[in-house]
Amino acid sequence: MKNWIIFLLTVIAVFLLALLANSIIDRKAEARFAYQPQVEIEGIEPRDSVWGLNYPRQYQSYRKTADTTFRGLYSTSGFADVLDDQPELVILWAGYAFSKDYNQPRGHSHAITDIVSTARVGSPWKEGEGPMPSTCWTCKSTDVPRLMDEIGVTEFYSEKFSDFGSEIINPIGCADCHDPKTMNLTITRPALVEAFEAMGKNVDDASHQEMRSLVCAQCHVEYYFDKNLPGKEGAAYLKFPWEDGLTVEAMEEYYDNVDFADWVHPLSKTKMLKAQHPDYEIFSMGVHAKRGVSCADCHMPYKTEGGQKFTDHHIGSPLANVESSCFVCHRESKDDLITDVYERQRKIKEGTGYLQKQIAKAHIEAKKAWDLGATEEQMADILLNIRHAQWRWDFSVASHGAAFHAPLETSRIVSSGTGKIQEARIKLARVLADLGHNEPVELPDLNNKEVLQEYIGLDMPAEVENKKRFLEEVVPRWLKEGREREAANLPVTSVRNN
Repeated sequence: MKNWIIFLLTVIAVFLLALLANSIIDRKAEARFAYQPQVEIEGIEPRDSVWGLNYPRQYQSYRKTADTTFRGLYSTSGFADVLDDQPELVILWAGYAFSKDYNQPRGHSHAITDIVSTARVGSPWKEGEGPMPSTCWTCKSTDVPRLMDEIGVTEFYSEKFSDFGSEIINPIGCADCHDPKTMNLTITRPALVEAFEAMGKNVDDASHQEMRSLVCAQCHVEYYFDKNLPGKEGAAYLKFPWEDGLTVEAMEEYYDNVDFADWVHPLSKTKMLKAQHPDYEIFSMGVHAKRGVSCADCHMPYKTEGGQKFTDHHIGSPLANVESSCFVCHRESKDDLITDVYERQRKIKEGTGYLQKQIAKAHIEAKKAWDLGATEEQMADILLNIRHAQWRWDFSVASHGAAFHAPLETSRIVSSGTGKIQEARIKLARVLADLGHNEPVELPDLNNKEVLQEYIGLDMPAEVENKKRFLEEVVPRWLKEGREREAANLPVTSVRNN
């Protein structure tokens, strides 16, 4: 009896091992043939659908960036009007396009739709009259590296936004980060290469793990348009202010030294800085970066499907995919991990919320001081404090995920900004008193977006009407002309008979 039991167990074990071996063989065969190229990709191919013929899993996961259902504590992958939620921002950005319209960013596949829809790009419904430079397209489309290759980088930066409307129709995608021949990660935006050179570094020396963050750093960074670059006059040349370092103080000093301002605030007359989205800079100061974690590790975790391991290109918040993103390293429960993140976000939000209200009041108080006859000498230190305080506030809030990427550094920046704006308001109180004004300055309703937009002189009904005409009359034509151009000039070459 004992022998029969051993025999049966042996048969079962052999059977199971045979199944395992067969499964392994099948998976290896699938792996061998899974990514056989269906088409030959030549040059800079801006259409993700073509890349998807060769890399269907990555392409299908990337298409999920169109999803808008994620909701975090303060963020969403869907539409959210930030000015409605935080109206005082209209005052902070008075005289700048963000005072017209500012929405939370959606997924990469919405990049073209969102930029042509926002009132920030002006009202270029008459061709060539739009106020924004073509440089504003730089991080929105795979057509950008194609155009830079075709006409030249400086030439690309030298046109108007509306000049490339029918050329730029494909949103962020495969060609922004991958070499089509080797599929290696690659840098397609010259500003990052030039920033490394300015720091005495070579981006080509970066490891594969570093590249899994640097391809993101092509766009998720602080930048500005240099319109006075020697030899490139007339171009709104895109640059990263990294020469003195990546900290908020280093970049502030850089801007102060070159006397750069994004705009002059019409109320306080401050030379202002607008932080873009310094995600890479703040991320580099956090614990994850110090541990060698890359952007892709959390925002594009590995995924297995049909025996194939690949990078999930559904780029989004790790909180929407905690099991794949966080559980690789962490052993806490999902609820505990999310609670920890939300706790940090609440604390940072409390600080930035207070700071932005103080800055709004300072701009209005500075206007009152000017109206009463304040001199430039009286206002010089005050305006510098306002400039530096708002720069620190913007650096903290414009960075996606700053409260998670580097909560200690972000808190330090917010505290520094709060100290500077409090100093500015104390000095303003003294100046106002010297000018005979000892009462609190009358403020508009800081809780009403429409009231504040009218207060700073915006004609929003006209802006909305112009944008409507642009979307109805111009954008459909751009898209039609662009698709016709692609069909004529960018054929798909098959490399397989079946």
